[in-house]
Amino acid sequence: MRHGSPVPARAVQGQLSPLPRVRNLIAVGSGKGGVGKSTTAVNLALALAADGARVGVLDADVYGPSVPTMLGLSGRPDSPDGKSIEPMRAHGIEAMSIGLLVEADTPMIWRGPMATSALQQLLADTRWGGEDGLDYLLVDLPPGTGDIQLTLAQKIPVAGAVVVTTPQDVATLDARKALRMFEKVEIAVLGLVENMAQHVCTQCGHVDHLFGEGGGERMAAQYGVPLLGSLPLERGIREQGDAGVPVVASAPQSAAAQAYRAVAARLVEELSKRPRAAMPISASLL
Repeated sequence: MRHGSPVPARAVQGQLSPLPRVRNLIAVGSGKGGVGKSTTAVNLALALAADGARVGVLDADVYGPSVPTMLGLSGRPDSPDGKSIEPMRAHGIEAMSIGLLVEADTPMIWRGPMATSALQQLLADTRWGGEDGLDYLLVDLPPGTGDIQLTLAQKIPVAGAVVVTTPQDVATLDARKALRMFEKVEIAVLGLVENMAQHVCTQCGHVDHLFGEGGGERMAAQYGVPLLGSLPLERGIREQGDAGVPVVASAPQSAAAQAYRAVAARLVEELSKRPRAAMPISASLL
């Protein structure tokens, strides 16, 4: 289905206003690498689109962009006027990444200011959503709490953030830093996502908590934020992401895809509790 009317823009941090073409920018962060943040961001974007929203993904990890691979994107985006960039499309969502503008094996040997400038330019120059704009733009952040995250907090209007972790204590310790960072810069934390929470044996159905159990739930309770859901550890999620057809697109009826859709629904529910943006976006700006 499609929405009968655009999703309302929600309030952002500080004195900023929502972007003209993006009603709600959602930051997806983590305290450390290797927790499946990019996989989570891409599949959540596809899950939101499956429910009828206009959705895009911005790959903000300029040093290690992975969104093009996960969405099966290749080639270069078009620039009809030599200034703005047309986002690329895959599986019903829009995407932009520094990885689409450089050769795959080219390292980004940039200092912090260059990386943050590239992020701002990608965000501002991309014609997100065409005439109608986007309901949601998920920004896949690099791990940690560095320059990119600081720029996001100071200069980019964020409707809310999602923190991805895995159940083990060492991961939740780092995720706490990401959560506290968002709180300190007055970005609303919509909730936690616990990735790789359990593995179900394909032969016997036995459930095994390989990385521990309940870490995300304990952290959510300690910091007073919602646990949006727990996602399984499945080989298919990794294989389908590597193949450029994420599980929500390739196997929409699977248990894994349904888990992502449940998390996306909770994300929308938490975002809807936020106050609407003080100045609604004019249709003439889109």
